[in-house]
Amino acid sequence: MRPAFFLGAALTLPLPASADWQFKSRSDLAPPRLNITIPATADVEKGYLFIAPFAGFPDTPTEQHGPRQAGPYIFRDDGDLVWSGYGIYSIWSTNFQAARWRGKDILFSFEGDHNPGYGHGHGHITIMDSHYETIRELRAGNHKLVDKHEFHIINEETGLIQIYQPVARDLTAWGASPAQQWIVNAIIQELDIATGKVLFEWASLDHVSPDEAILPINPGQAGSGFNSSDAWDYFHINSVDKDSDGNYLISARDACSIHKINGTDGTIIWKLNGKDSSFKVPKEAEFCFQHHARYISQYDDVEVISLYDNSAHGTEHAGGSEVHTAPTSSGKIIKVNTSSWEAELVQAFFPPDGLLSKSQGSTQTLPNGNVLVNWGSSGAVTEYLRNGTPIFHSYFDSGYLGLGVENYRAFRFNWTGLPNEEPAIVALKSEKGVTAYVSWNGDTETRTWRFYAVNDEFGSKEFLGEAERTGFETSLKISNVNVGAVSAEAIDANGKSLRNTGIAYVEQEIKPAGDFGTIDYVESTAEKIIKRPRNRWEG
Repeated sequence: MRPAFFLGAALTLPLPASADWQFKSRSDLAPPRLNITIPATADVEKGYLFIAPFAGFPDTPTEQHGPRQAGPYIFRDDGDLVWSGYGIYSIWSTNFQAARWRGKDILFSFEGDHNPGYGHGHGHITIMDSHYETIRELRAGNHKLVDKHEFHIINEETGLIQIYQPVARDLTAWGASPAQQWIVNAIIQELDIATGKVLFEWASLDHVSPDEAILPINPGQAGSGFNSSDAWDYFHINSVDKDSDGNYLISARDACSIHKINGTDGTIIWKLNGKDSSFKVPKEAEFCFQHHARYISQYDDVEVISLYDNSAHGTEHAGGSEVHTAPTSSGKIIKVNTSSWEAELVQAFFPPDGLLSKSQGSTQTLPNGNVLVNWGSSGAVTEYLRNGTPIFHSYFDSGYLGLGVENYRAFRFNWTGLPNEEPAIVALKSEKGVTAYVSWNGDTETRTWRFYAVNDEFGSKEFLGEAERTGFETSLKISNVNVGAVSAEAIDANGKSLRNTGIAYVEQEIKPAGDFGTIDYVESTAEKIIKRPRNRWEG
C-alpha cells in the first residue's frame, strides 16, 4: 500500500492550502511543493523534471486535495519551480514532454477532457516553442479523437498517437448479454506533424481477438459494454513506439502484452507476455497492466525494451475493485531473442516505499544510463543508477495536498526557455523596509537580477544593487525606504541583458494570517497514516 506521507515520525502541518504564499511576484501561482524523500545525489542525470500532476481525489465542501493548480510543470531536483504551465495548457493536460521538431526544441502536452472512471481522455496535442508560444495543435485523422495516452515524435517529423474508438459488435461469444454491444477498437495513427496527414493506421479488432483480454466483459472492470461510454476496453493501448525498420511497438495494458506490428501491412510480428506470448517469459520478467513500452536497442536477433510494470489494475477515481499481480509496481528492462524465442529480465527498478500503482506510470532510460521511473497513480518519481540503486525520490505534493496526488508520466530533459512575456516584479514595504521580488516564469538563462529605483514619470533609473538568481524568485532588500517604484533587469551568464521588467510601485506587504489549525501525520511500523484534519471551526 502506498504510504500516505514520508515526513518523519510525526509532523504538524498547517491546514490551509500549503501551495499558497510561495511567490510574492506571482501570487497567482500555487504549484505543488515536491516532497523529496531521497535528495538528488551527484550522480543524477543533468536536466529538469517534466511532470503534470493532478488530484486523484475530488474536492468536497470540507476537503481540498492537491495539487491546487493541476497542470504541466518543469522543476529542478531541489523542488524549485522553473515553469508553471497552469492556465497556459488549459482544461486538463498530461504526457508533458520536451522534444525536437524540425531541428528546434519544443514542448508538447495532451490537452483536453479527462475521464478518471475509465482512464480515457479526448482532446488534442498542443506544441509550444522555447518561448512558450503555441505553434501547432495536432488532432487525429479519419474522423477520430486523440486520446490522452500517447504522443511520441519520430525522427523530428512525425507523431504517434493512440485512439479509443467505441464500436458496436456482437459480444455474446465473450460472455456478454445481448444488451452489451460496445467494445473499444484500440487504434494507433502516425501523423505528419506539419500537415496532420495520416501516414499509418492500425486497429486492434482487425488483428487481435477479444480472447486475449485479461479482464472479461463481466463484471465490468474494463467496461461493461452497455453504451459507447462504457465500452469494453479489452486491449487498451497506452503507448506506441517505432523502430528504424519502420515497425511499431505497442503496449496493450488490458491484455498484459507488448505487440510488435509490421509497419507495412499491420500484421503482428511477435507478442511478449499475455495469453498468447511468442516468447518464453521467466517469472521475473513477467508484467501486467503495464505502461510506456519503448525500444532501447536492437541488434542481430535481440531487441531490448523498457516498460513500466504496474502489476495492478483499478480506476483512477478509486471506484470498483482492484486486481494485483505482484506486491509492487516496477520499472523493467527486458531483452527478447527472436531466434531462441526467449525473454530475459535485464534489470528491474523497485520502489523505495513499496508503491503499487493501479494506473499510469512510465520508465525513461536516460543518456547517462540512469533510469527515471514515475509511479503513476502513486504520485511519485525515482531516479536510479543502472544497477537499481535509487539516487532521487520525490512525491508530487506535500502535506495534506499530497494525499492522492497522481501523475501519468514523468521525464527528465535538458531545456532552454526564454519566455516572450516580460518578467514579473513587485515591491513590498514592511516594518523592516522595502524588498523587491522578481521572477520570470519559464526562464532558464538569467543568472543575475539588477534592480533600479524609478525616479520619475519619464522612467529615469538609479541602480540599487544586484542579486544572484538562486531560484524561481529573487529578492533584494532596499535600504532606501523612501523609494517609490522599482524595476529590474535580467542578465545572463555572459553579462548580456535579456529583458527588463515593468515598473512596480511600492505597496504594503500583506503577510499570512495566524494558525488555522493543524494536521498530525503519524507513522507506524507498517504504514504511514494521515489523520483527518480538525475542522477550523471546531473548538
